[in-house]
Amino acid sequence: MHWRDSIRFQLTFIFLCILFLVVLVGSFSIWRLSGFNDLSADVSDVWLPSTRVIGDLNNFTSDFRAIEGSYLLATSSSEIDPILKEMEGLDRSISEAETRFEAIRHNSKEAKLYADFKRQWIGYREIVDRHMGLVERGDTGTAVMNYKNSSRMSYDAASDTLGALTDQIVSSAQTAKNRLADAYTNAFWLICAAISIAGMLVAVALVYIRHSVSKPLAHLTDSMLRLAANDVDVEIGNISHRTEISKMARAAVVFQNNAVDLMRSKALLADQANKLEEQLAHEQQLAISQRNFVSMASHEFRTPLTIIDGHARRLEKMKGKISGEELIDRLSKIRSAVRRMSYVTQNLLESARLAEASPPFEPSEFDIISLLHDVCQLHREVSSYTPISESFAVAHVNIIGDERLLHQVFSNIISNSVKYSPDGSAVNVAAKDLNDHVQIIVVDEGIGIPEPDQKRLFERYHRGSNVSGIVGTGVGLYLVKMVVDRHGGTVEVESEVGKGTKVVVNLPKALGADPPTAAGEILLAPPHQS
Repeated sequence: MHWRDSIRFQLTFIFLCILFLVVLVGSFSIWRLSGFNDLSADVSDVWLPSTRVIGDLNNFTSDFRAIEGSYLLATSSSEIDPILKEMEGLDRSISEAETRFEAIRHNSKEAKLYADFKRQWIGYREIVDRHMGLVERGDTGTAVMNYKNSSRMSYDAASDTLGALTDQIVSSAQTAKNRLADAYTNAFWLICAAISIAGMLVAVALVYIRHSVSKPLAHLTDSMLRLAANDVDVEIGNISHRTEISKMARAAVVFQNNAVDLMRSKALLADQANKLEEQLAHEQQLAISQRNFVSMASHEFRTPLTIIDGHARRLEKMKGKISGEELIDRLSKIRSAVRRMSYVTQNLLESARLAEASPPFEPSEFDIISLLHDVCQLHREVSSYTPISESFAVAHVNIIGDERLLHQVFSNIISNSVKYSPDGSAVNVAAKDLNDHVQIIVVDEGIGIPEPDQKRLFERYHRGSNVSGIVGTGVGLYLVKMVVDRHGGTVEVESEVGKGTKVVVNLPKALGADPPTAAGEILLAPPHQS
């Protein structure tokens, strides 16, 4: 065999090539490191203009708010004309700043914040234009009042969004700059170290090849390649000698054993990761539920507390002068507000408790019509601004079921109808005896449910995409579905955005009876207050 065909020569040649490639790649990498600073400058060129534009927007929008106040305080045309010119100049400056901001590349989060700010600023400008129209018509008092209320809230919303966008851009710019600087330093030293280590390893390999290790090394290489391909059944030889190759062979045996253990550990870790993900999702849902509960309680308690405080202050001021009738009327309103708070507290706690645990099922015979009337009356007391009418085809219908759970079911349905309906719109509750089951229909004129959300109505913690700003926990209809299924009944929802929602509940009169196969139709009588 020619010496050039030997493994020794071939390996020596390969190692020399590797050494050359390592040096070449290392030199190229060091040369390319200079590009990191250029990249850092490019990032700075992206973020710094954004920071400057955001600063201009903050200054221009705050100046515009001040000019708006100056306009309302102006008393003559000589004062108004300069103000109007300054407003026009600020509008142009804001528009130019927005154009410059839009010309810069931004990530999705920044783009969303900017879109929100632009929409809110347009809304604020429309309000300002209406106020200016009121001033021109001589209604300065209304304009000033709107300046303190609707205009201030609209401006604050746009200003808060712009502040969040400012913080995001500044933070992202600083983070990107620091990351690039660190990457440059770390890459430089790592490449230098890699080149040095590679050079030493290649030198050692050349000496090692000179001592006739081609064959065992080739065998060991083949074994390692098979191990790298997850072939743990490979047989590794030359482990009894005292040579370096034998040590490598014994190390390969350890690696082989570790690979087997690793495969077992990998399966175990995957199972544990799945369990941790499930636990994390559960904890996140609990956190969401807790936040929604606190938000709902705060919102629902604010109105009755305001009513109680208002009447209490009035009674305090009229001490000794109030008539008996007026005293009774005010005390009655205070008690009504207290009843509302008590109902809200009980309803929230009961819904949360039933949703988090399997509720006990305690069936008994009771009049479903009487239960519906009680629920309607309860919601009339706590939501006096929404008329609730009753259209019952029969006076009494006895069924067998858990009265407490069904009270919670219909309370949740009617509460949703009231909550998602504008003030003054009617809610109609109807019931009809259909032989072996009773049908209850609740119809409202509320905001409706978008079609994509209707497929997930009964999912736990899911809320509609159009209920932003309206408090809720997302467990109401989940509880409704759970309880109605427990009774062997059905619940169906028909809704159209902007026109209202109809909820149809069919309950068998006796437990164990076949549930109805179709919701059927029931004609609602004209709304009337029971």
